[in-house]
Amino acid sequence: MRLIGIVLIVLGVCGLAYGGLTWTTREKVIDAGPIQVSRDKTQSVPLPPIVGGLLLIAGVALVASGRSRA
Repeated sequence: MRLIGIVLIVLGVCGLAYGGLTWTTREKVIDAGPIQVSRDKTQSVPLPPIVGGLLLIAGVALVASGRSRA
């Protein structure tokens, strides 16, 4: 449960700081022998600030409850 809490905290902070998660992947368009053409594709998952806050609170609660039991 503590690991899940840490993941939720990271997602919550990213959601609040950046408005979501964004990553870039590279995909091959043409692969013809020695000639390769690729393009960068940006993908994102937008998170409203309220969702980021809820993820952060849930993560802190999970980490805190995991410590009190141990």
